[in-house]
Amino acid sequence: MKKFFLLSFILISTSGFAQIELRNGFFQYKEVFVDTDDFQSDYLEKLEKAVYEIPKDSPLRLQVLNDIGYYYHTRNLNVALDYIELGLEEARKKKDFYWEGRLMVSQGAILLRMEELQLAEYVLREAILKIPESEAWLLYTNLSYVYERKGLLGEAFVYASKTLEIGEKYGDNKAIAMAYSDMSNLFWKQGKFDAALNYGLKSLELFEKRGLKDLDYDFTLHLVGQFLVDLERPKQALQYFQHSAQLGERYGFYNNLSDTFIALANLQTKMGDYAEAQLSGLEALRYAELLNNEFMIMRSYMALGKVNNDSGDYLQAANFLETSIDAVGENFGDKFYLSLVYEELSKSYEGYGEFQMALVASRKSDELRKEVFTGEAEKQIALLQTEMDVTQKENTIKLQEAKLDSQRILQIFYRTLAGVLIIILFLLYRVFLRKKKYSTLLEKKNEEKEFLLKEIHHRVKNNLETISSLLTLQIAKIEEPKLRQIMEETYTRVQSMGMIHLSLYKEGNLKDVKMKEFFKGLGRFILDTFDASGRIKFSVEMNSLELDVEAAIPIGLIVNELISNSLKYAFPNQQTGQICVSLVEKGGSLFLKVSDDGIGIVENYPVQGTGFGRELISLLTRQLDGKMTLVNESGTEFNFEFVLNKAA
Repeated sequence: MKKFFLLSFILISTSGFAQIELRNGFFQYKEVFVDTDDFQSDYLEKLEKAVYEIPKDSPLRLQVLNDIGYYYHTRNLNVALDYIELGLEEARKKKDFYWEGRLMVSQGAILLRMEELQLAEYVLREAILKIPESEAWLLYTNLSYVYERKGLLGEAFVYASKTLEIGEKYGDNKAIAMAYSDMSNLFWKQGKFDAALNYGLKSLELFEKRGLKDLDYDFTLHLVGQFLVDLERPKQALQYFQHSAQLGERYGFYNNLSDTFIALANLQTKMGDYAEAQLSGLEALRYAELLNNEFMIMRSYMALGKVNNDSGDYLQAANFLETSIDAVGENFGDKFYLSLVYEELSKSYEGYGEFQMALVASRKSDELRKEVFTGEAEKQIALLQTEMDVTQKENTIKLQEAKLDSQRILQIFYRTLAGVLIIILFLLYRVFLRKKKYSTLLEKKNEEKEFLLKEIHHRVKNNLETISSLLTLQIAKIEEPKLRQIMEETYTRVQSMGMIHLSLYKEGNLKDVKMKEFFKGLGRFILDTFDASGRIKFSVEMNSLELDVEAAIPIGLIVNELISNSLKYAFPNQQTGQICVSLVEKGGSLFLKVSDDGIGIVENYPVQGTGFGRELISLLTRQLDGKMTLVNESGTEFNFEFVLNKAA
């Protein structure tokens, strides 16, 4: 939409200003991302030069000041705030309440990104009465961001719903797209990745219909990429991140670029590409520091901490994560992200042996999560989502009824038939509503059960981690070797069970354990525990296989015992060697093999240790209705066969 203003003065030559021109006595201004997407690196500099040639009594001056300030927040928050405050001063002198309100919305958006959450909320609420309802969607969008950053997800969803309501009422696709984008982010924070992806894709579809690839379109691309990562679709996620980065670099959206490189670092870490992940994390930090945004700086350091945690450099990870917390302070408003930092920090401390500090960090993470994910917020969002869905269905029905009315006026001959059809449709609609209500109730109950089951696994995992930490602290104080060995064996058994529950909690599949990934993690843990990673090669030779938790735990404990025994007895005097584990399903049975190329078991050699490990293996084998055979050639090989209906 082009803006024209009649001027009573002669403006300087406009050849240098592609966005502002004087033509035939009228002043023409192309709004970026409304009339054009020509937002190149020099766009803001051109507007800065042009604005001082516009008389202070021209309403165009306030609009240009607002645009400069709003879009500068993608590059320099302090410069952005200076222009907005200049515009507010001039608007108040002229008593222009409309532009005062618009400028206050931009001021609130900038203060939000400067982490001034209370002040941002105050400014936005003051602006509500100053601008017309049709243009208030950006105000409510930023209020939603404020509450999201405070960890009040229920209230955030209320304001996102207001944005959607305004968009639908006035047919504003940009407002609807913004609402869907915001809702997708809120669903993601709740762990509802499918719903998040659905709303994110709906938002992108509306943005693309507008044909203008702006800041908010770029951010939504990043969000959809993040949802795909959590849904285990990394290749698709990478495409969205690359598209987002291209737009960010084209337009200079430093905040979006920092967001995208953080997501890329997390994805590359998940894929095991730690070198590239480190570079992405540093790139995210560079853009965050250019923007001088504490929140983005905090998240960039968190991403770097995660990279180093996953690559095994726990001390460096702890340094990054502690810097992340220092960047915003322990009382930072966004408790969701702060909880994630403490969760990673707990892993770092545990990684280099500071178990007491790890326990404190883990508890802090849990406390922050409980403040964010309250039952009240969950109910509030669910209720608003239901109301929103019902409203959209009612609007669709009204449109259909209007079309039927038009047909009845044009075609009198079909009145009777149309009446019958309406009655039938009404009855079918009533049946549909009843079925929908019943289906929604069942779905809600299933979600509640799934949430409770996930919470149980999470709590079991946390409790087992606490027990492991306590055992570690106790082991450090035991000097008697045999008792120390017993406690260490108990520690590895507890960790084995804890890894099962961690797998269930992280993967999102609350019933089945991915055994290949579990064995790999268990092997790494035991080798690290025995300080044998450098001399013993551990391999898992099997295809992907999932077992339910009732079978996975006893099989995991058996493998734990056998790997531990191999490390203790099969390779004396720091010998090198290898240990191999495999588990296959065949003919209604499970076949487990654990082998090593060590010295083997000497005949008639007395039982070493307490003998409890052998008793435990025998007991667990009988529990799974299995049998064990031992091959003592070129090392030791234990073979187990379990009946599948018992083991699985």
